[in-house]
Amino acid sequence: MGIRKLKPTTPGQRHKIIGTFSEITADVPEKSLVYGKRKSGGRNEEGHRTMRHIGGGHKRRFRFIDFKRNKDGVPATVKTIEYDPNRSARIALLYYADGEKTYIIAPNGLEVNQTVISGKDVAPEIGNALPLASIPLGTVIHNVELRPGQGAKMVRSAGAFAQVVSREGDYVILRMPSGETRKILATCKATIGSVGNSDHALEKSGKAGRSRWLGRRPRVRGVVMNPVDHPMGGGEGRASGGHPRSRKGLYSKGLKTRAPKKHSSKYIVERRKK
Repeated sequence: MGIRKLKPTTPGQRHKIIGTFSEITADVPEKSLVYGKRKSGGRNEEGHRTMRHIGGGHKRRFRFIDFKRNKDGVPATVKTIEYDPNRSARIALLYYADGEKTYIIAPNGLEVNQTVISGKDVAPEIGNALPLASIPLGTVIHNVELRPGQGAKMVRSAGAFAQVVSREGDYVILRMPSGETRKILATCKATIGSVGNSDHALEKSGKAGRSRWLGRRPRVRGVVMNPVDHPMGGGEGRASGGHPRSRKGLYSKGLKTRAPKKHSSKYIVERRKK
């Protein structure tokens, strides 16, 4: 891990801060675990553009990630740590003792030739996957399931981690990366440790072209549009008045968009800090 700041030899290099890629040990992904990823360009099956600011970008191959970790009791050896263009975290290639190969999200501190295992009675060490009921209080975790056997849905981005706070009957109370405290079934699995590549948040692209490489097209501010195009458009000169809102008129600052009767609200013990 770590970051490096480049010398300002060009305008694009002046503010550029990127990762060192020092932890990566392989350049080519495992062929059996990838497939070509098609781009939509923000268009639906009829060819109509349904999402703005999407298009272009470098060609990618999708890596199949094992978010379920359901091979209980079978040890696996970490073969490589690799770059994944589809996510901010690094990924690790595992060779299981029975010959199967899978990718997992690489936690902070995971190294090549290290052994990881999943199961109910395994030790709570970095990279091991356990049910929340078997994880000691105060442990830092990631890759948290919402339903047993569904596969990890939360705490998967670079540098993220949750913490086991307490137990309450059939549920375990976690403190999420956002600061929210919520209940999750104790039979759901999670992986020990925090997600690696924690310096990802310190990176700066340095130029607009890097956004285009990632498939992001330019965003146009509403205040520079015409009244026909946006609720905040129009006016003489650099006029920018009215309440900040989207193209469809939804207020963008302070408006609560969460459904008031959402079924999962009862599992939230304390909402995230504003």
